[in-house]
Amino acid sequence: MSRLSDHNVVLAQEIISRYPRPKSALIPLLHLSQEQNGYVTQDAMRHLAELLDITPAEVIGTATFYEMFKFEPVGRYVVNICQTMSCALLGADELVHHAERTLGIRAGSTTADGTITLEVAECQAACTEAPTLQVNYRHRYRVTHDDFDRLVEDLRSGALDGEIPPHGTLGRYRQVIPSDKFVGAPDPDDVTEGPAWIPVTVGDDS
Repeated sequence: MSRLSDHNVVLAQEIISRYPRPKSALIPLLHLSQEQNGYVTQDAMRHLAELLDITPAEVIGTATFYEMFKFEPVGRYVVNICQTMSCALLGADELVHHAERTLGIRAGSTTADGTITLEVAECQAACTEAPTLQVNYRHRYRVTHDDFDRLVEDLRSGALDGEIPPHGTLGRYRQVIPSDKFVGAPDPDDVTEGPAWIPVTVGDDS
């Protein structure tokens, strides 16, 4: 399936209604598309453009800015090994080489069974816990070669299904905001004054 399903179109419309301008919902809708398909398809980007009344070029221009959006099929689990300084100093390169040998693929590839995509990544904001990796953006810290082998075994056996959902799933519980709890953000074109938290300087005529 490429375009949003009927169920997800309804959900997309609810998400769009939270924003003063429809196109502000683009990133949440990209996540919704990736959760449905495992990656963001060309048809899905065209569909999002229709829903948001923007061009497909605006959709892909935004989507390609972010590393977490994929545009080709990936494994059920995307394993990102950090290679930034702290992790590099504590063995990230060796961990990547070990991962490649364990999985039988090079970084940037997916195992033949479609289970695991191996990637290298920039800083994962856990420098004190180096070397780190993420599985579908869920952290693993101070990872040894043995830890990696156990992780692969657990992913393939399904032992971590309760902890790590398939790629594209941000959370297990969908946010629901009752209509009476909406912030009610105004359309930017309707704003005539500065934010309330910015003080007005008395006597400033500029």
